[in-house]
Amino acid sequence: MRNQCRALLLLLRHRGDARRYASAANLTAAVADIPVPVPAASTGNIRDTLDRVDARELAATPRLYHSLITACARHRSLEDARAIHAHLAGSQFAGSVFLDNSLIHLYCKCGGVADARRVFDGMSTRDMCSWTSLIAGYAQNDMPDKALALLPGMLRGRFKPNGFTFASLLKAAGASASSGIGEQIHTLTVKYDWHDDVYVGSALLDMYARCGRMDMAIAVFDQLESKNGVSWNALIAGFARKGDGETTLLTFAEMQRNGFEATHFTYSSVFTAIAGIGALEQGKWVHAHMIKSGERLSAFVGNTMLDMYAKSGSMTDARKVFDRVDKKDVVTWNSMLTAFAQYGLGREAVTHFQEMRRCGIHLNQITFLSILTACSHGGLVKEGKQYFDMMKEYNVEPEIDHYVTVVDLLGRAGLLNDALVFIFKMPMKPTAAVWGALLGACRMHKNAKIGQFAADHVFELDPDDTGPPVLLYNIYASTGQWDAAARVRKMMKATGVKKEPACSWVEIENSVHMFVANDDTHPRSEEIYKKWEEISIQIRKAGYVPNTDYVLLHVDEQERQAKLQYHSEKIALAFALINMPSGATIRIMKNIRICGDCHSAFRYISKVFEREIVVRDTNRFHHFSSGSCSCGDYW
Repeated sequence: MRNQCRALLLLLRHRGDARRYASAANLTAAVADIPVPVPAASTGNIRDTLDRVDARELAATPRLYHSLITACARHRSLEDARAIHAHLAGSQFAGSVFLDNSLIHLYCKCGGVADARRVFDGMSTRDMCSWTSLIAGYAQNDMPDKALALLPGMLRGRFKPNGFTFASLLKAAGASASSGIGEQIHTLTVKYDWHDDVYVGSALLDMYARCGRMDMAIAVFDQLESKNGVSWNALIAGFARKGDGETTLLTFAEMQRNGFEATHFTYSSVFTAIAGIGALEQGKWVHAHMIKSGERLSAFVGNTMLDMYAKSGSMTDARKVFDRVDKKDVVTWNSMLTAFAQYGLGREAVTHFQEMRRCGIHLNQITFLSILTACSHGGLVKEGKQYFDMMKEYNVEPEIDHYVTVVDLLGRAGLLNDALVFIFKMPMKPTAAVWGALLGACRMHKNAKIGQFAADHVFELDPDDTGPPVLLYNIYASTGQWDAAARVRKMMKATGVKKEPACSWVEIENSVHMFVANDDTHPRSEEIYKKWEEISIQIRKAGYVPNTDYVLLHVDEQERQAKLQYHSEKIALAFALINMPSGATIRIMKNIRICGDCHSAFRYISKVFEREIVVRDTNRFHHFSSGSCSCGDYW
């Protein structure tokens, strides 16, 4: 102690702080301010340090225990946390509020939330830090309802929540299914005068955004006197989650104008939003902005960028991003696998999946769902069955989505009876999605008998779904069973079911142009229709014959051909050929499945006009080039 006091006085003289410790009585307290050397803590060897304390080689002090807790929190070992707790419980410092709070925080960091709760419940005295630490622990470990359940008890104990408390409560409210709890916490922030704090305000904004209340999120954002990067990112992420790509991009641009630098969180949200609308040129602009800012292509950003390029119709750029991502994780590999599946590149997906296995990547539910989807879209029935059975090998329990995909796999291949047997053998009750997959396959293969059977199950399980009645009508209409089709149409009218109107859109020079069938609202509609007539003449000369089987109306052949000519995707393509330079790839998005006749026409157009055409519909991508499609006409 004498040597420590002498060292302390020398240190204080050097700092000019000697007056603070002028009395001898304060020297002992001052010694406590000197960091206790804990060599084991710096290396993570917690047990050795505790053994040295037991051997009296080190003195047990609150600072020593706190140093051990801090070191343990860094490497997040639940076993070491319990060892520290057990040692502390047998020491003279057991029951210290400060150390118990530190233990709560430590356990939550290590994932031992139940242990943290036991510490909390065993405390004879609690302070605001105790409540905040446990609330934060529940919120950070995806237990929002348990975090929110602590609030009434905290208020009954007359504890006043602080900014950290509110930030954690709002995080929990944003993740909870409980209705109205977020607004109640908002009221409390006003009562305790924390609503104007930029960090609490950002948490409020994020909570409303996660609950889909963008009106309130915007109101909170506008009322913040001082905004920071967190508040801007929360607003951008909210618009991205809502699927509002245009507003996301506008907010991103406004953030830049206000002098706030984008982070990897910002870019990830913006790429997610762009992926939703398939705006490739906008995505390239944001990518260029990121490169200019010096942001590293980490897996966190790279995964969303890869997804953006894939969903915007550029597999070439998606592959480049995959190759360049620094330290790929399972999400990176899964994102690329999903892209192969969406484009119907079954063989490439299988190769990628095998590479994942060779590299020792942890295969999860999404991995198997993606490879099963790829096999379904590529007609790889044998491989799909093999991968479904392989899930047991990796201890991955099939979920309902995996069963839906296998039904789709068998159904697309025309194995409708096999699909039906597979459904009957499922270990859980088939859902509407399972029967819907079978119904879709029956529409593809024009099997009205099994289609009606599947439709009856869908109607029973999900009577509000408008898709199945339309599919059933299409099955009957495509097989010429007009009386049955009329009965379905009558049922649809009685129940208020309406077919979703088809629309297609194309991005040209950063502007999106949308079209519906027989669209005459575009200011250049006359020019567009004239262009399509020219296209139609040229592709007919090359061998295109309109397939009137896709006109599901009881009309004559001439009218059937006329109905085919002005589908939304054809109008969008004609507009793109007018406005895009020669050789440029045309990318079209559609809100429903591409028409079979349009698919045939696009193959001819890609050859006659020497254009690459990428169409993204609700199911997949079709990449037309030199008269063929990436789907191999298997879709």
